[in-house]
Amino acid sequence: MKSQTNWQTTALLFLAAIALLIGLSAYVVINPGEAGVLSILGKARDGVLLEGIHLKPPLISRVDMYDLTVQKFEVPAQSSTKDLQQLTASFAINFRLDPVQVVNIRRTQGSLQNIVSKIIAPQTQESFKVAAARRTVEEAITKRDELKQDFDVALGERLQKYGIIVLDTSVVDLTFSTEFSKAVEEKQIAEQRAQRAVYIAQEAEQEAEANVNRAKGQAEAQRLLRETLTPELLQKQAIDKWDGKFPQVMGGNGALPFINLEPGKSS
Repeated sequence: MKSQTNWQTTALLFLAAIALLIGLSAYVVINPGEAGVLSILGKARDGVLLEGIHLKPPLISRVDMYDLTVQKFEVPAQSSTKDLQQLTASFAINFRLDPVQVVNIRRTQGSLQNIVSKIIAPQTQESFKVAAARRTVEEAITKRDELKQDFDVALGERLQKYGIIVLDTSVVDLTFSTEFSKAVEEKQIAEQRAQRAVYIAQEAEQEAEANVNRAKGQAEAQRLLRETLTPELLQKQAIDKWDGKFPQVMGGNGALPFINLEPGKSS
């Protein structure tokens, strides 16, 4: 009797454990910011499981979870520009999965890592080629915002059909070939030299103009002086400048005797 009782207890505990296991595997809880894809016997079922509690067949089913929050990955890209210069860039791409298409993503791509490596990376490369080919390398650098805008449009259209929503992109790095770098440096040096030459020419022109103006001023002053200096005016200026004293000694042929013109002194 005691042995039979122990066997029955063990059996009941085993059945309870099985029932508990079945009960725990008969539902799934989807947290906010997640989506689940139900697979029964390895086949994905239509209809995405959004946040909340969901029933599912126990033991023979599983739920694959996908993160619907914003994801960020940095993807490199390389392309030739309109003038056949090599341009290399690195893009930081912010995206999220479209909840409506999560089931299709599960069937075609599988994990998030596959989505990045098989979809986002190659489409980023192709979109960058489209944007870079529309302008020269100099335009790509000076009109960086336009390059990014063309890239965003091309990438958004390409990824949308895969259930990937592009929220924002950033150009982390944009570099060009060594040959172009050298050409830019030489162009800047040439422009600086040209600007210096223009400055020197302007400076010389201004100096020459100043000399001409000074010469004109001096000539005009001399002309006016000649017109205004009459014999009477010269005599008047001499009288105005005379201090009232005669010279004390006069020499030459027929020189006058020494005369002391100062009062109180004898000759």
